[in-house]
Amino acid sequence: MRPDNADITYTETQMGKLKKEDGFTLIEVLIAITIFAVGLLAVAAMQTSAIRMNSTAGKLTNLSTWGMDKIEELSALPYTNPWLQAAGNPPGMDTDGNTHREVSGDYTISWTVIDNNPVTSTKNITVTVTGRGKTANISFFKPNI
Repeated sequence: MRPDNADITYTETQMGKLKKEDGFTLIEVLIAITIFAVGLLAVAAMQTSAIRMNSTAGKLTNLSTWGMDKIEELSALPYTNPWLQAAGNPPGMDTDGNTHREVSGDYTISWTVIDNNPVTSTKNITVTVTGRGKTANISFFKPNI
């Protein structure tokens, strides 16, 4: 016994073939482009933030470099050197007329000296470097050896 539809053969028309072809509709393409655009905007925002942070890091590196240079210069001086007198803290002058302040390009380097702090026969020296909208403070102790 045959089923009722055994004699029916299916033929596809040209219109049927077009409907069965694989591909994307216009709506699917628009949704994909929208998702891609949102992703690109996120990457662009991240790139802007990275550029800003790199600029800030460069400025802080310059400040630290200037400060460490001054620390090395001051630490090489003898304990009794006039540049290490406590009376010369900015904006005053020490007994030899030194201002404890230097300007180098866009940067201002100044240092303060505190005698016998935290222990006797020790100088607490703080170097402050300012420039390009940033400030860095670096402190060190110089013992009387």
